[in-house]
Amino acid sequence: MPEPTFSIIIPTRNRAAQLTNCLGGLARLDYPRQKFEVIVVDDGSDASPGAVVAAFSKQLDMTLLERAHEGPSAARNAGAAVARGRFLAFTDDDCTPAQDWLQALQARFRRTPFHAIGGPTVNAYPENIYAATSQLIVDMMFASYNTDPNRACFLASNNLAVPAELFHAILGFDARHFPLAAGEDRDICERWREQGHGIVYAPEVRVFHAHRLTLRSFCRQHLNRGRAAFWLQQARRRRGSAPSGEAERSLAETFRLATGRLAKAGWSRALPIAVLLVVWRACHAAGLAWEWLHTQA
Repeated sequence: MPEPTFSIIIPTRNRAAQLTNCLGGLARLDYPRQKFEVIVVDDGSDASPGAVVAAFSKQLDMTLLERAHEGPSAARNAGAAVARGRFLAFTDDDCTPAQDWLQALQARFRRTPFHAIGGPTVNAYPENIYAATSQLIVDMMFASYNTDPNRACFLASNNLAVPAELFHAILGFDARHFPLAAGEDRDICERWREQGHGIVYAPEVRVFHAHRLTLRSFCRQHLNRGRAAFWLQQARRRRGSAPSGEAERSLAETFRLATGRLAKAGWSRALPIAVLLVVWRACHAAGLAWEWLHTQA
């Protein structure tokens, strides 16, 4: 078979409905079907997503890999290992790329073929206060890390495309040290830059993120991100490296970036978001402390 331009890789676990929406979005992509393949990697679901994948087999060039549960990083690496595309495009099962996603990526790769390229994730549930707050946190990260979009420091793993050859050269995602859906994107971006490769943040490369949250799942999400922040510190120590450029900002600067957004939201919405930002930092700190205490045990 001819080599496709893109291999889209999607890790999934126990989310058949979300995966159905994701694949439906990929079926609507405005891009020649023979130029991309879709690889779904099941990360040990209780029930196989085979029926979901089969439903799109006539619309998309589909591959399903089924594996024991090892986490999304290992699942992405497994997908990359069998991918045929020149470029690997990663997204998640609860995401729907914009219709021009691959077109926008291709235009960017024509200009910078050896860079990692990605763009914003857009909250598909703006009425959900917890999802809206998580979106604001991600937006603050993008604003802080990517002050120069053509020399960016951070892309999220649900909207990330890389040349396949360079991905394999840096050994992909660090599944051993980042088993959760947290921190693995920051780690691969730092290692990518340390190897001398560039990163481009492209605002037109959009993915819609449909992830409803509750207070409990919001806290769990940011507790895990705090844990991952500790693992990131340890990974840097092992490599003898440090955060680069704009990748680390003070807590005061982080909240300063949020001020403008909150001011536009109106008090009825800004107040609960501000409270959740405090909860975010508390959960993040608790995750860091949790992992530090485990190293002392």
